[in-house]
This record gives sequence, C-alpha cells and structure tokens, in this order.
Amino acid sequence: MPSSRRKFIQQTAFAALATASIPTWLKAAPKKKMITGIQLYSVRDEMKANPVDTLKAIANMGYQYVEHANYINRKFYGYSAADFKKLLADHGLTMLSGHTVMGPSHWDANKKDFSDSWKYTVEDAAIVGQELVISPWLDDSLRKTADDLKRYMEIFNLSGKLCNKWGMRFGYHNHNFEFTQKLGNETVYEIILNNTDPTLVTQQLDFGNLYGTGADALAIVKNNPGRFVSMHVKDEIMNAKGTGYESTVLGKGVQVVKEIIDQGKKTGGTMHFIIEQEAYQGMAPLECIKQDLAMMKQWGY
Repeated sequence: MPSSRRKFIQQTAFAALATASIPTWLKAAPKKKMITGIQLYSVRDEMKANPVDTLKAIANMGYQYVEHANYINRKFYGYSAADFKKLLADHGLTMLSGHTVMGPSHWDANKKDFSDSWKYTVEDAAIVGQELVISPWLDDSLRKTADDLKRYMEIFNLSGKLCNKWGMRFGYHNHNFEFTQKLGNETVYEIILNNTDPTLVTQQLDFGNLYGTGADALAIVKNNPGRFVSMHVKDEIMNAKGTGYESTVLGKGVQVVKEIIDQGKKTGGTMHFIIEQEAYQGMAPLECIKQDLAMMKQWGY
C-alpha cells in the first residue's frame, strides 16, 4: 500500500474515533448532566487486589461514575482503554474523568510539541470515554519562579487545545502547596488561574486538600465563577497525632462541604462532584465510600 494511502487511512481512522468520542455535553451544551462519582484512589488497595470485584461493589452501592488514578503504560488498572471501558460498562459504570500527571517530560521544547506518551494519554482518555483529562500535580521544577510557572501555563493551554481536538477538556487538580507557595506577589494557584484560558483549562477544586492552609474554598469558588467544572468532594478531620488534617466520611469533619458544593453548583460551573476519601479512621474504605454516597444523596446530589 502506498505510504500516502496508508497515511490517509490512519488520519481518517483517528478523525472518526475523535468524532465518535465527543461526549454529549460538548455536542449539546444545554443538556449537560450533573454527576456524582467516586475517585478510585479512595479504594486503591482494593482496586489493586481485585478491580473486578471492587467495581462490582461500587456499582452495587449506587455509584454510576468513577474517576481513575491509575494509568500506566497505556493501561488503566492493568486494562487497555477499550477493555477497561467494557469492564466498567459490564457493571453499569462510566468513567468521565481521570488523573494522569502531565510533567516536564511530556513537552519537547525543541520540537514545540507534546511527547508521544502525552498524546497517547489523551487518546486513551478519549477511547475510555472521558470528558476531562486532569493533571493532579505540578513538578517543583516548573514553579521555581513566577516566570517559570507562567511559561508552563502556556503548555497547559496547549494541552487544552489537544484535549479539545478529542472532544475533551484539560484540567488541573490542586493539593495544598498551590495556596501556601508564593511566587512574587501571587500564590501558585493565583498564577494558574490568571494565566490559563478558562475555555481550555478547567480546575478540579479539591477543597479538602486546601483545608488548613488559610485559603477559603468557599470564597475561591465565589470569586472565580465558572472555573470549576469538577470538584473533589472531601471532608477533613484532625489526624490522630494532632499535626494536621486528613479526610473522613462526609459530614463527620470540619469542612463546610455542602456550602462549597452548593456554591459550585450555583456559580462555579461545577458538573462533576467526585467523592474522594484517603484516610479512614479504622473503617473499611468500601464502607466509607458507601456512607459518603449516602450523605451526598441526603444533600441532594
């Protein structure tokens, strides 16, 4: 087969896949659906030991949506994108978002292009059915100075354009350093918000992670309307050592969870409410996320 013919077929196939992967919320914006899901990091040990039984248990609790935190060598929890999508579908589950760190190695400054590994990340996210591709970390080397970080925010915007080509959006998930580290007169989070295009880069606000930093999650949502398509819904409690905070079952901690998610729904543009619990105070993780979902339903989500 001539190389020109082979190239045309490949391009056509990729274009067809990209079109087929465009989610309903992009094809018909007024029909966007608010969802409540679970970040699978909440049951990381269970997913590592037996993903099939864990997903079955999650579905039996009443969850319909999950978010991944495991994508290695083009596989989600050991499954190819197509196979993991089928596994989820077998249990009535859908995965609309996922966490994969976009780091310095994913951008080739000489070629001014993304690495193949990042392109595969986006492609596989589309195949599995994601709407959001979320990077949950910012390497230290990218935030040594305000100018360094501002330059990298241009790469964030380019990643947004790449994701858009596949019918998805690119997003960033915060921890706590974004609110405690200042570069010049701005915090890292302020630089991220002020130097990314909201149409290309959304934010997944983890308001549990920022608890105890002095940042006010409710004020952040109020002051930045429409910036938070997704939230990590997380309550916080003082840890046993009394040295800081850790996550707990929703409604049992000190964070004003319902006020924040209500504000996200009202002005934040939030459509994805993703439960995450990383510490369990002696309870079984699966029991924790069952109680988390019950509380979200009680709150009307």
